[in-house]
Amino acid sequence: MTRFAIAFSSLVLASLAMVGQAHAMVDDRDVARLVSFGGSCGKCDLSGRKLTGARFAGAAFSEASFVGADLRGATFMGSSFQRARLAGADLRGATIAGSDFGGADFAGAKLDGLEAPAANFMRANFAGATLTGAEMPGANLMFANLSTARLDGAELPRAKLLRVNGQQANFTSAELDGALLSASRFDGASFKGASLDRAVLTGSVFDGADFRGASLDGAIIVGADLSGARGLRQDQLDEACGNEKTRLPAGLKVRSCSRAVMIREGHPPTPPAPPPVRAAPPAPPAPPAPPRAAGPSQIIAVRG
Repeated sequence: MTRFAIAFSSLVLASLAMVGQAHAMVDDRDVARLVSFGGSCGKCDLSGRKLTGARFAGAAFSEASFVGADLRGATFMGSSFQRARLAGADLRGATIAGSDFGGADFAGAKLDGLEAPAANFMRANFAGATLTGAEMPGANLMFANLSTARLDGAELPRAKLLRVNGQQANFTSAELDGALLSASRFDGASFKGASLDRAVLTGSVFDGADFRGASLDGAIIVGADLSGARGLRQDQLDEACGNEKTRLPAGLKVRSCSRAVMIREGHPPTPPAPPPVRAAPPAPPAPPAPPRAAGPSQIIAVRG
């Protein structure tokens, strides 16, 4: 075979391979070969797709559907997935950085080993999801639904769990140091062996919650209802502080918080009000126009 024939045959085979790959990227349900996503795909449906190791960078997938999708090891960088549907999806080992998942539905999803520092999950639904060993320092989980979710061994230092539904959630051995757990319901939740040092629990209810072996050093429990908590001992409360509205199991007590650490019950600190806006003084009257000069030139009066 001549060199020309060999080169032509190779070119045809390469072209056919490229056509086959493009067809797989568009039509096949197994689209793992599509490594990177960008641009906008709002409300698009990728339910059940295999997207292991996929990379989403600067992507806009608001209200998109990934129900039951395989997103193991996927990376989400600077992307928007607001109100996306990820129920039952597999995101084990995924990484989320600088991305917005506000209002997203993760019901029953697998997020074990997730890395999501400072990610936004405001109003997200994690009911029945597993986040065992997830690393989510500083994550925004305000107004989220965490009922029956598994967060055992999760790292949530400085996370914001304001007004969440954490009933029956599992925080066993979780790190919640400095976290905000205010104005929330944690009925029947497990904090067994968890670290809640310097956490803020103001105004939250912990009826039936398990605090066996939990650390509460420096925790603020102003207005918290721990009267129905299980496994809570006096030595756990010795380094915490509360107020007269703090409710504890019979026989337990807590010292009063100093003014320096008191915050409004059930709410984060309120920022100072901006100074009042004063009406601008009236503009000074315009000076009278000077007399018209002789000749073609003219002086124009400028308002001060």
